[in-house]
Amino acid sequence: MKIVADSSVPFLKGVFEPYAEMVYKPGAEIRREDLLDADALIIRTRTRCNSYLLEGTPVKIIATANIGTDHIDLPWCREHSIFVQNAPGCNSGGVMDYVLSALYGAASRKSIPLTGSTLGIIGVGAVGSRVEQAARQLGFKVLLNDPPREAAEGPTQFCSLDYLLTNSDIVTMHVPLTDETRRMANAAFFEKMKLGAFFINTSRGEVMVDDALMNAIPKLGPVIIDTWNHEPDINQTLMSMVDIATPHIAGYSYQGKQRGTAMAVRAVARFFEIKELYDFFPPTELDELAAVKLNLTGMTQGQIAALFQYNYPIFTDDFIFRANPGEFENLRTEYRYRKEFYIY
Repeated sequence: MKIVADSSVPFLKGVFEPYAEMVYKPGAEIRREDLLDADALIIRTRTRCNSYLLEGTPVKIIATANIGTDHIDLPWCREHSIFVQNAPGCNSGGVMDYVLSALYGAASRKSIPLTGSTLGIIGVGAVGSRVEQAARQLGFKVLLNDPPREAAEGPTQFCSLDYLLTNSDIVTMHVPLTDETRRMANAAFFEKMKLGAFFINTSRGEVMVDDALMNAIPKLGPVIIDTWNHEPDINQTLMSMVDIATPHIAGYSYQGKQRGTAMAVRAVARFFEIKELYDFFPPTELDELAAVKLNLTGMTQGQIAALFQYNYPIFTDDFIFRANPGEFENLRTEYRYRKEFYIY
């Protein structure tokens, strides 16, 4: 058996070697000729899995160690009997931590009080649900917009996008990239937002329209962007205008990467009946990795902001990215995964 894998998938090297021939390449450099005798593909978001890559190959399974599947042509794979497995929820804790650190950090820098604020969450899947839970624990009023969930569960806890935009002091995006969400944050979207509202995007760059956001920035409050159009060749003018800019690393926690790789390995192992790896989980290399628990009871906003920054100093990531905008991919590949924290 032969497996081709993105060389940046962490904790993977050495796992399948007793059972398969392994070939590691940077995700964006994996080509069809690499797959002409491959049985499985383990990737992240940088490998575009479509007919151009997969036609005429014996690949039977694609396991992607991340939540999204927009880099994979799912209908084509179904038509050609290629099983696809993603890693749902693997990075939800890391993204939640990112949102909190960014939100409180930006508010602290601009002396914006958050008490009594309404936080609008667009997309309430694994990540959005974690953000919702944390926001409620912190005392925010919360508005939720998720049409698929609303259709399945009823309208009780959800609201329309228009209502969310006009009534939220903070708008945070956690949607998958689909035909419905692509370019949804357009001029009309930003026009409906409240004067001085925060805008946070940690989902996919393609859900927002750069020009529309740049035109709206003068009326908005802090803008925090982790995912960009045209990665890695991002809009550096937009980057210079936002309050916090990072290179698509919101979900890059140590625990999140462990979970993502574990899900990918287990999917391939079960597909090929490698029983020794059915319950695989990467060994923990950091001392005392158990998530930090933060008791925020009775703390002021400034104290909460300081504690979040202590556990995840997001402005360091922002500074490094601004100093090296052309190193987008290297900053992601060589990122030192941070430890997740939880609040109670």
